[in-house]
Amino acid sequence: MPLPNGTGGRHSVPLGHELCYKRWQAGAHYRMDKTTILIIEDDPDIVELLQYNLEREGFAVLAAAEGEAGLTVAMERQPALVLLDLMLPGVDGLEVCRRLKQEAVTRALPVIMLTAKGDETDIVLGLGLGADDYVTKPFSPKQLIARIRAVLRRGPVRDTAETPECIQHGPLLVDSSRHEVRVDGQPVALTLSEFRLLQALVGNPGRVFTRDQLLDRITKGESVIIDRNVDVHVRAIRRKLGDHGDRIVTVRGVGYKCRA
Repeated sequence: MPLPNGTGGRHSVPLGHELCYKRWQAGAHYRMDKTTILIIEDDPDIVELLQYNLEREGFAVLAAAEGEAGLTVAMERQPALVLLDLMLPGVDGLEVCRRLKQEAVTRALPVIMLTAKGDETDIVLGLGLGADDYVTKPFSPKQLIARIRAVLRRGPVRDTAETPECIQHGPLLVDSSRHEVRVDGQPVALTLSEFRLLQALVGNPGRVFTRDQLLDRITKGESVIIDRNVDVHVRAIRRKLGDHGDRIVTVRGVGYKCRA
């Protein structure tokens, strides 16, 4: 059966809202046999570059040039991950991210933001809305694909209640059942706030947390802490972890992450 609009074998949503799919069977639902990436980006050159490199790596690709179209595809086709440009016409990328994370059907869908270099405010806002990672333009396709694979491996962000009782990260062990941290088998004394912060980071290696997100993990609504206190806790944790303190990485202008 011919494809809609004669688009060839590409999964795409061209510059409007029409969905074009790679294969149709009469009376059958469309099936995604490959890991599918949805690109929401209005620059056709970037879409073409991404599509070429993703398909070469074995991914299937869907694309949308507008926020509303991207939301429609994400809701209906449930891709494995979304590459989301923040500077979209109409509904911008931050609003798309907010809606994706509000809807139950797409809440766990990983999102990597594509941002202009230096847009730290938008990066912080996007991560605060639930985006999983970000890449600044111009970017290396190889590096982007490595980030995509890393995000897909680690899965949805773990809440404290979902974190395993024991987390092993190299020589670092975080045991929530005993409220204990060990490095190379030796106990490390942490305050309650330091323990909660370290548990959040080590439980989600590679994921960037903003300071506000870490504050939520630290306080759990129990008290009021100023933003910069997160930096104080991180410095204390690094000092106590000794040679392994560099596992906690500063993401300039954004927050912190645990080295994957």
